[in-house]
Amino acid sequence: MRKLLISLVLFVMPVLTFAQFRTNRLLDVGRSALYYEDYVLSIQYFNQVIMMKPYLYEPWFLRGVAKFYLDDYVGAEKDCSEAIRLNPYISEVYEVRGLSLIKQGRYDEAIKDYDKTIEFSPYNKGLWYNRVLCKIENKDYDDANTDLDSMIVMWKTYAKSYSLKAEVCLQQKDTLTAGKYLDQSLEVDPYDGDVWAMRALISMSEEKWKDADQQLSKAIHLKPTTPNNYVNRALARYNINNLRGALSDYDKAIELDPNNFLAHYNRGQLRVQVGDDNRAIADFDYVINMEPSNVMAIYNRAILLERTGDIQGAIRDYSSLIDEYPNFWAGLSGRARCYRLLGMTAKAEQDEFRIFKAQNDKHNGVQPRWSKKQKLNVRKKSEIDFNKYNNLVVEDENNIEHEYSTAYRGHVQNRKVDITFMPMFQLSFSQYDNGMKSYQAFDADVEDFNHRYNLTHKLFVTCNAKPLSEDESKQIFDMIDVLSDSIMSLRSLKASGHLLLLRAVANGVVQNYGDAVSDLSDYIQSDSTSSIAYWQRAVYQSRMNEYNASQGVDVKMKMASALSDINKAISLNSKSAYLYYCRGNLYASNKEFNLAVDNYTKALELDPNLAEAYYNRGIANIELNDAESGVHDLSKAGELGLYDAYSIIKKYSKK
Repeated sequence: MRKLLISLVLFVMPVLTFAQFRTNRLLDVGRSALYYEDYVLSIQYFNQVIMMKPYLYEPWFLRGVAKFYLDDYVGAEKDCSEAIRLNPYISEVYEVRGLSLIKQGRYDEAIKDYDKTIEFSPYNKGLWYNRVLCKIENKDYDDANTDLDSMIVMWKTYAKSYSLKAEVCLQQKDTLTAGKYLDQSLEVDPYDGDVWAMRALISMSEEKWKDADQQLSKAIHLKPTTPNNYVNRALARYNINNLRGALSDYDKAIELDPNNFLAHYNRGQLRVQVGDDNRAIADFDYVINMEPSNVMAIYNRAILLERTGDIQGAIRDYSSLIDEYPNFWAGLSGRARCYRLLGMTAKAEQDEFRIFKAQNDKHNGVQPRWSKKQKLNVRKKSEIDFNKYNNLVVEDENNIEHEYSTAYRGHVQNRKVDITFMPMFQLSFSQYDNGMKSYQAFDADVEDFNHRYNLTHKLFVTCNAKPLSEDESKQIFDMIDVLSDSIMSLRSLKASGHLLLLRAVANGVVQNYGDAVSDLSDYIQSDSTSSIAYWQRAVYQSRMNEYNASQGVDVKMKMASALSDINKAISLNSKSAYLYYCRGNLYASNKEFNLAVDNYTKALELDPNLAEAYYNRGIANIELNDAESGVHDLSKAGELGLYDAYSIIKKYSKK
């Protein structure tokens, strides 16, 4: 019996060890896919772990994170709840569930989760910040103030504490105190665009239009893609008689947000003031298409249609208003004028009689009078007062959009930086499109490999490959299984060499970089003259290095290994622009920007249309404080199709 038990233990132990190794491997690959923002793929890896070991909290939690980034907040909440059931002592799980609850508008429950995370991490200001935002959303201003007072004591130089304190004051209609807190916030951090925008709202409420213009200009410089800042600055400029600037701001707001109601409506009003009636009609058409029952827009369009000679259209609009407001004198008068222009005298007289009767009734107190009280500049969006038909419109309430602190994003990805380099070129099974139709990524060695083995799945050179869908991922996993069976059946390294390279590429596509490196190492044993193999091993090793470094692992030796591989690839194929480009990226990742610039320059000598090399050389030059050269290179990258370059140019051109 003892021998039998020992035999069973000896048999089972390797199986358990292998299962544990496979679980850990899948978790690592899933985390890597999560780091590189391939959320659908990461979910598939975590699914496999959950199927094998449903009692582990980590795959449930990580799958919840992936679902959160895919905007599946209900799914993220459920997965985090299961992770908490399995292990209730991990603060990050409560944090992600709290964020998921916030996205669903369930602030009371989110506050409970933040209470729990703050128990675990009482000095994490991001957690305090989010909890205060939840309390503000719940209009629990007393508790919010209590938390903010504690935050100011703990973190005197944390600017957001002061800006939130100001927001609470604004909600309580105390603009004077709010202004003081905002000034404190800007003293600590003068580069927060949201705070400048909030400061401008106070200036606008006090009708300090020049101050508001300057403050919103600073907000726009710091956050150039926020449409509401342009809408508000346009109003400020309108009030200092800068109509051209106001029109320009409305144009920009509509460019950023084509469905922005206020921008279209107010631009229409300004176009009326400058005599651009036809384009004003186009704006009111757009507004009415968005809100078919917007009576103020219909009234403005009716007046413009009458003025530009579209009498039938004007009658249509006047009639729709009169149907809703039977005693609308100005509408009846306008329709009567239009009827007379068309020779429809009887209908005109009917409208004129209705006006006479309505005026008589009002004089005798039968009907309440329209209010004649009129503000000088604007009317509220929901306000219906035909005396204010030609006023600009503002929101009923200026709601401040909150950006919640997501500590876990920084912890997982650690890549929220100002500007980032385009990634390395690597092999894939789909073609790369960088926006330039005439450019095709081509490498002679890759083409030779495709023709030599007459491959069903051809290899292509690509950069910044798009995340795979679930179906595409399944196809690649199936391909890996087929290749594995073929490699096992051949039983010869030489005969299966090209299959190993294909499997390495397939593993790279699904971000299983460890297995990809292993396959390439085996392939190099059978063909030590393949520049492709050294190139791809360098790429996959560098991808692993980036992820491992984000987890606090020392990767200096591995970085040297990747550089050695790319050097070997260049010695075997010195005519490939992509190899020099990749070596430039390796130097850039090690902050050796001078060497990076040299390699990008060599890549451009070999391929003058390599937009990615211009882009990365531009960023490297900026890192070397040579903004002029950097902007020049980024301009060329934008010209060649990499339009993201223009946002960086906008930031650094003045420098």
